[in-house]
Amino acid sequence: MGPRVPLPPEIQLAQRLAGNEQVTRDRAVKRLRKYIVARTQRAAGGFTHDELLKVWKGLFYCMWMQDKALLQEELGRTISQLIHAFQTTEAQHLFLQTFWQTMNREWTGIDRLRLDKFYMLMRMVLNESLKALKMQGWEERQAEQLLELLTTEILHPDSQAPSGVKSHFLEIFLEELSKVGAAELTADQNLKFIEPFCTIAAQTKDSLVLHNITRGVFETIVEQAPFAIEDLMNELEAPEEEEGTSEDEPEEDVPSKEPRRGSLHGAAPDPSEEPAGDGEDSMGPVLQFDYEAVASRLFAAASQQDTPSRNRKRLYKVIRKLQDLAEGLFPEDDVPEKACRNLQEDRRERKTKKRLPKSALQNKAGKGGEEDSCPDLSSGAERMARRQGSGAERTGPQEQPGGPAGRGARKRRRRRRPRAGARTKVTDCQDLRMRRRQPPRSGK
Repeated sequence: MGPRVPLPPEIQLAQRLAGNEQVTRDRAVKRLRKYIVARTQRAAGGFTHDELLKVWKGLFYCMWMQDKALLQEELGRTISQLIHAFQTTEAQHLFLQTFWQTMNREWTGIDRLRLDKFYMLMRMVLNESLKALKMQGWEERQAEQLLELLTTEILHPDSQAPSGVKSHFLEIFLEELSKVGAAELTADQNLKFIEPFCTIAAQTKDSLVLHNITRGVFETIVEQAPFAIEDLMNELEAPEEEEGTSEDEPEEDVPSKEPRRGSLHGAAPDPSEEPAGDGEDSMGPVLQFDYEAVASRLFAAASQQDTPSRNRKRLYKVIRKLQDLAEGLFPEDDVPEKACRNLQEDRRERKTKKRLPKSALQNKAGKGGEEDSCPDLSSGAERMARRQGSGAERTGPQEQPGGPAGRGARKRRRRRRPRAGARTKVTDCQDLRMRRRQPPRSGK
């Protein structure tokens, strides 16, 4: 037998990454990071597409074998930060491309108990890829390359991405972008980040993709508009208040800072309590947008001739909301007021409908009681006695059908029968009298 051919280092690392023991997997992840740094520093170095696919298969099953939520989160953070070990932008993009291709290939084999940790892994990888773009100064060319990579591998009709990957990506993209670049990105830069979604929403034939883009991107922009404007106003007011306090009280620094924090954040002046106030609003950093520019860009994509009518109708509704925001109207704030008014009107109508039959019945019962009641009963005690007696007569036959109340009812019926018989007897006597008055007929 000849000597064994040594396996490539990528396959060896992939085998150790998918090992049964956690210690072996942790060591393999550390060695992989060192191997990436050492190989990408070479002038003729770098990874091929197939080599990174093998590495990602090992990383995928490394995440598959990991148990316990905290350890899964730590491992996901370690794997997602491997992108920073690559020294060139092309290598980073190839690393991201092979990651999304691996997720598309292995997605159908993930059971429901392991979905959450892979959802978390996709979120972390997207976050770190945006951080890598931030470290490069949000260069326009590199941002376009990253967006083209994401749309080609995930949202393009020819991509092999399952519906679960598409839906989760559209749900987390704007959120992760706001976490990374809300403090630095301008409205024009944010418009360039959402331009691919305008084109895909207008041309897609997948109703699920259309719904997720409109709900996860455009309607989210509309919902976050009040918070974005509030953040912008706070940024504009902050330097003015700092100038005023520095001119009025230049020596006392501490008292001048305390009321300023309370006026802006509405919380205690301690810095430790400010994050708690932000958490109560349940709204983190928000991106700034030029709503008129977003509406015009979306209209240009939706008004083309080859746009399906279903997509055009859905996008035109979003365009109207964006145009209202550009004019200073907040449609989301008006909807709850109208809904409350409609609910109040419906409740009033229901109450009136319920009250009308009751009042009519009470009026009818009152008229019947006046007819049945005797005019002699004038005092309240006699009326109460009358009511008690009537109640006893009603309940008596049900409890004791053979009691005195039942006999009284039978006697009354017997009294009425003779009257009917008397009437019949009277009619018979009248017939006899008429016969007697008639002369007898002769036998001839």
